Amino acid sequence: MFGTICIGLALTAYPNLFSSLEVGGFRLRNRVVHAAIVTRFVSGGEATDRLINYHENRALGGASMIVTEPVAMIKANRDPGRLRAYDGAGMDSLKRLAEAVEQHDCRLLGQVQDPGRARHEVGRNDSAIGVSALPDDLSWTVPHVLSTQEIWDVIEEWARGCKRLKQAGFSGVELSAGHGHLFHQFLSPWSNRRDDEFGGDLRGRTRFLRELIRAIRAECGRPFIIGTKLPGLDGVRESIDLREASDIATEIASTDEVDYWTFAWGAHANSLSTHLPNAHGERAPYLQDIARLASVAPEIPCGALGYITHPNEGEYAVSEGLAQLVFLGRPLITDAAWPEKARTGKESQIRYCVSCNTCWRSIIDGKRLECDNNPRVAEPVEAFWQPPPATANKRITVVGSGIAGLETAWLAAARGHTVTVLGRSGELGGKTRLHAELPGGENLRSIYDYQYLAGKRFGVRFELDSSGNVEDVLTTRPDEVVLATGSCMLIPSFVPQEYVDKGFVEDLRTFITSFIGRQAHEPGRVVLFDQDHTEMTYAAAELLTENFDVVTVVTPRERIAADCSLVNRQQIYQRLYERGVEIVTSSVPVGLEDLEDTELQLANVYSGREQILGDIVAVTFSTARTPLDQQRPLLEAKGLAVHTVGDCHAPRSVLAATRQGYQLGMSL
Repeated sequence: MFGTICIGLALTAYPNLFSSLEVGGFRLRNRVVHAAIVTRFVSGGEATDRLINYHENRALGGASMIVTEPVAMIKANRDPGRLRAYDGAGMDSLKRLAEAVEQHDCRLLGQVQDPGRARHEVGRNDSAIGVSALPDDLSWTVPHVLSTQEIWDVIEEWARGCKRLKQAGFSGVELSAGHGHLFHQFLSPWSNRRDDEFGGDLRGRTRFLRELIRAIRAECGRPFIIGTKLPGLDGVRESIDLREASDIATEIASTDEVDYWTFAWGAHANSLSTHLPNAHGERAPYLQDIARLASVAPEIPCGALGYITHPNEGEYAVSEGLAQLVFLGRPLITDAAWPEKARTGKESQIRYCVSCNTCWRSIIDGKRLECDNNPRVAEPVEAFWQPPPATANKRITVVGSGIAGLETAWLAAARGHTVTVLGRSGELGGKTRLHAELPGGENLRSIYDYQYLAGKRFGVRFELDSSGNVEDVLTTRPDEVVLATGSCMLIPSFVPQEYVDKGFVEDLRTFITSFIGRQAHEPGRVVLFDQDHTEMTYAAAELLTENFDVVTVVTPRERIAADCSLVNRQQIYQRLYERGVEIVTSSVPVGLEDLEDTELQLANVYSGREQILGDIVAVTFSTARTPLDQQRPLLEAKGLAVHTVGDCHAPRSVLAATRQGYQLGMSL
């Protein structure tokens, strides 16, 4: 346990995390930094109200420094979805953003970056510029190779763009040289095949970044923060390992112009997922290696980065001397006031990041930034928002204790309604709780834990182990009823009803419950028919590998995990293949042979070609779901106003469930 010290009028259990630090001529009030993340809140090169809301709320919520998403500074990349700094036309917009953030004693930095050949959207990037005529590992984009003169030109363009940011009121910039983007491509011996002054040996490969840093300093002077995000282990053969990363860091430090740095894992390849680690691995997995890389120049403040979600983890990094700054991306999306809540001892009121990467998927899909556990991202009041009181107080009964119903319940109670939750189970969370028991799902608990604590704080009455039938509902004398009773999986057409009756074929949710916490191993093959393609299905498949000789996933689609983000899909494939899971795509079962033969016949959905799977001891399915809303007409017949939410309204994702629960709670 860490002791407490007095900072201002507040006590904190995290004295090192919330101590000040001098960086690049600026005093930071604490060590919490918002790492850069694309928001999709920029339009036509301008900072929209949503972008300003987003960043101002995180400054107000206690972050000491914020790094924006990449800024458009060069003629080769004038993306209207990036802030415009390639000429003076964007100055008013930049000034508005800088003023909104800096007025809260928070330093605003613009990120300097170009993807180069890298692309993770569908298709190739026809306007890509790059280092060498080599394809991107994911999209196979081959870029226009920058000539030596073009490199000097873009260095000058970026330096002038950084000066515009300074003139607009920004405190500095961060050069993003990780994740397989353009600067990373210059640094890597795998992707840099040049034979001019910007290629060849380590000195040549680091020249671009070193010259860019010097040019920015010459244009912007001091005080002006220049930070760098350098590659750690990028996971590409013959590219950058930790030894190479250390040598690169030594070269960059030699400029004597870097005010802070951090190190990023992964590249634009099958290792892309490593830059967004999740609960399938250890927390803060890169911290020790980051500290070792930074040790080549200990005078440069170093930032901890990667799967840090709790204040304890940030305090540990700083108190142990492993880092001087703590970079948070996903956690500050989830709760804009994470720093201030931690500082003032209100950790239980933090909405914690579940590290699901829904935010990453939303921006890659071209939508605005969204979060499973924060329905109010970028609203005008977010950091310390409280629900407004209802115009008239009512008695609200919520039937079901999953995350959609719980979100509705606590918000309705916070607005002054008298709320009762009837839950069939003795535990909260619904099917999300089951997912939380599976590999990699533990962080999902924070969703319903937060909702429960908020509900208790605002007086929600929880009646668990209730049948939740019409009679139970009527005893609560409700004015309105919210049905949050979930859904059930549809039985596939290939499954005879007799097999379901005998328990040989079960839906995955039912089937998996008997294996949670179980150590026994059974011989034979279990077949999982996948018509779901979300993370829970593959977490269950992982668990089943601990209980059966062979796990075979069969899906009618051409790949698995089609409804998961790219980074999550990479991780899913890696884990399943490492565990020996068989994956059969573009196929459907067409009939079960009799139980004595334990065989399952499959047919390819395109060719009709058949194959037989043998040695089957069980078949389970994860399929589309149908709402369990049978109570609605019965309650309406009693004259009650009935609302449906979550899967009971229509089967949906965690993101959609919490969002609809929020919307309904605000409308009652």
